[in-house]
Amino acid sequence: MIRIINTLPLLLLALWSCTTPPAKETTIEGPEKFIAESADVYVTARDTNLRMTPTGEVKFHKTEQPVETQVCVFVNPLITFQTIVGIGGAITDAVAETFDKLPENTQKELLTAYYDTDDGIGYNFVRTTIGSCDFSSKSYSYVEENDSLLRTFSIAHDEEFRIPMLRQVMIATGGQMHMLASPWSPPAWMKDNNSLLNGGSLLRHFRHSWAKYIVKFIKAYDKQGIPVWGITVQNEPMAVQKWESCVFTAEEERDFIKKYLGPKLVQNSQRELKLIVWDHNRDLIFQRASTILDDPEAAQYVWGIGFHWYETWTGGSMQFGNLKLVHEAYPNTNLIFTEGCVEKFSADRLNDWSLGERYGYSMLNDFNCGTVAWIDWNIMLDQNGGPNHAGNFCFAPIHANTKTGKLTYTNSYYYIGQFSKYIREGAQRIAASSNREKLQTTAFINPDGKVVIVVLNTSDEKLYYKLFIGKRAANLISLPHSIMTMVV
Repeated sequence: MIRIINTLPLLLLALWSCTTPPAKETTIEGPEKFIAESADVYVTARDTNLRMTPTGEVKFHKTEQPVETQVCVFVNPLITFQTIVGIGGAITDAVAETFDKLPENTQKELLTAYYDTDDGIGYNFVRTTIGSCDFSSKSYSYVEENDSLLRTFSIAHDEEFRIPMLRQVMIATGGQMHMLASPWSPPAWMKDNNSLLNGGSLLRHFRHSWAKYIVKFIKAYDKQGIPVWGITVQNEPMAVQKWESCVFTAEEERDFIKKYLGPKLVQNSQRELKLIVWDHNRDLIFQRASTILDDPEAAQYVWGIGFHWYETWTGGSMQFGNLKLVHEAYPNTNLIFTEGCVEKFSADRLNDWSLGERYGYSMLNDFNCGTVAWIDWNIMLDQNGGPNHAGNFCFAPIHANTKTGKLTYTNSYYYIGQFSKYIREGAQRIAASSNREKLQTTAFINPDGKVVIVVLNTSDEKLYYKLFIGKRAANLISLPHSIMTMVV
């Protein structure tokens, strides 16, 4: 369940007193009519015990034109943008192997914490791997060497840990889980370096076999009762890593889609499956998008463009402008964040507040640039930031001590939850703006008509501000280094 801590008075965050009486009623009939009367407030803040803590209700009152000296956030539910598909995190071999080592009550706690919409943060997305990645205990593929006809294809490896956990997640989400699958590398013998590791490229004469291999994975998981919602063509196709990796240039990915993978999906009745390209950082996303989407033969198969946050966290800049440009240039193609984590695990940093702030900063700006879904990397790792066969140990929102069977919730879990618990699938992003750089904001209207507003403060200042919806406003306080969600 969510670890909500609330030792401060409920009035800590609320409110300067207002004397104007509230409106007699609230009208909510979708975005066409919305009169704000009150909002429930939930807060996570540094140097406090507030962790997604309900801090009371604030009232909206009729108000006049704000003056320039006031700090304000403005929301307009009448102006809508992209529709949200969901939020979630990855279940790799490392996650599943760690999960298997935990006592049953701790396993249940983890599943509730992530997938329960009442006692957890309501994830509806999972990303998993097609074959091994660095967050596997060893490297492997699903076929024997040189079996180009794929007669030996088997997902028996996944049936030990990963598939049993995914089945439990399916139950926890009531069957509403969206699963995205990504390959890190084709089998070694399909590549020009004859290795799963250290980059290399897919040999041209194995393109058909590799497309067939991906389709076999989809069918095999479907037979296990775990449907694949979507796939990416290749995880991080421009990265040469010491772990599983494979290089695809933009032209190579384009041609593989239009000549092999796209037709193979259609041939096998997988036309509705979501095909996502790029699956790498924001820095080269426009070049990749334009190369593929400007080719109608390739573009016809593409549902979305995936992206990560690595190599772009320089001086707090994450190159959101590149996302915005892609969204403006190709508005009919979906943006989806497919992976991000804080690297170089160290146990003494588990309480480092910057871990969560990075999530809040990325999620808020990614959504404001048109992103429809946001998927974290590993949902849980062990006390060492693994297991990881390449020694690439990283942070996760929750770490499990496999010796004690206890979970440690980092502030990243709560920052993500400030979005995922309250923004439901089918929500539409609505217009939201702040008149001060120290306050950042995004907002959504859920299918049930409730408006959700997220306000992020990464400064050292306590900021008193007015939240405007139309000509009505509420008075609020944003604590230093905090994130707050208002549900109206």
